[in-house]
Amino acid sequence: MRAFTIGKNDEGARVDRFVAKIVPRLPLSLLYKSIRLKRIKLNKKRCEISTRLKEGDLLELYIADEFFSEAITKWPFLSAPKEIDILYEDDNILLVDKKPGLLVHEDDAEQVDTLINRIQHYLYAQGEYNPGKENVFAPALCNRIDRNTGGIVIAAKNAASLRVLNQKIKDRELHKKYLCIVHGRMERKSDTLKAYMIKDESKNQVRVFNTPGTGRRTMITKYKVLSEKGRFSLLEVDLITGRTHQIRAHMAHIGHPLLGDSKYGRNKDNQHTGFRYQALYSYQLTFDFSTDAEHLTYLNGKTFTVKDVWFQKKFEDGEIL
Repeated sequence: MRAFTIGKNDEGARVDRFVAKIVPRLPLSLLYKSIRLKRIKLNKKRCEISTRLKEGDLLELYIADEFFSEAITKWPFLSAPKEIDILYEDDNILLVDKKPGLLVHEDDAEQVDTLINRIQHYLYAQGEYNPGKENVFAPALCNRIDRNTGGIVIAAKNAASLRVLNQKIKDRELHKKYLCIVHGRMERKSDTLKAYMIKDESKNQVRVFNTPGTGRRTMITKYKVLSEKGRFSLLEVDLITGRTHQIRAHMAHIGHPLLGDSKYGRNKDNQHTGFRYQALYSYQLTFDFSTDAEHLTYLNGKTFTVKDVWFQKKFEDGEIL
């Protein structure tokens, strides 16, 4: 028998989903059977699949040891650096300025040095996160940024904040603005562009069209020109929709690919510029709640801005004419 005391970060979870996380080797059919046969008890009593857990509850699992994973003696995030560029921090969230080249989550090529591992290591060193004292929760990212793009990433320190922020992002109550450098000078100093896109999953690339069609999703991009120097323009971009590679693909579609973008631009145009990554940065975040934000209401109306975007000074100093 294994017993688990429900912590603050577990509160609100359904019994079946909680058990599925702490005993991932347990087949769902056996999980449901165990609940039905009272081999899974909540506070010494029978529970239902959909019962919501509360802080302080005692969950007892009369399940064979073979279904439980072996205890982890060293957590993987401890192998990652704990240095991060913090834009803002409080008891509930972290705003991190992710630099280009760093993955947010692991992939087949990089398993250790990722942004989320760095954040978890940082919080562990600060004494704010100890996986040994958590049942299932771990600090998590609320948004993602491509490896070769930089900018603001939101991390939730607790389950309640993660739940609220995920909903706010879904409801588009958080607004991000981007800086980018494009090839050429824009025909209009500001505009709202509309097109239609399809993602090619095999190539992790999108195709853009001027007209709607089967499977094509609407893409709306708003921009304004901040400055022009030589054959490049510095833009501020506001995404009305949030599609994969939207800024990169949309700008390339109208004939102004991003500087340094090898996927949607042309390599020969980027030669001799010294740019290893596309000149794109998620540099500003505004919390604009129109519905109840619960314990995060204090963030409403606040705007956070990255002051030092790596390519902006190069552009202003005329280093990439």
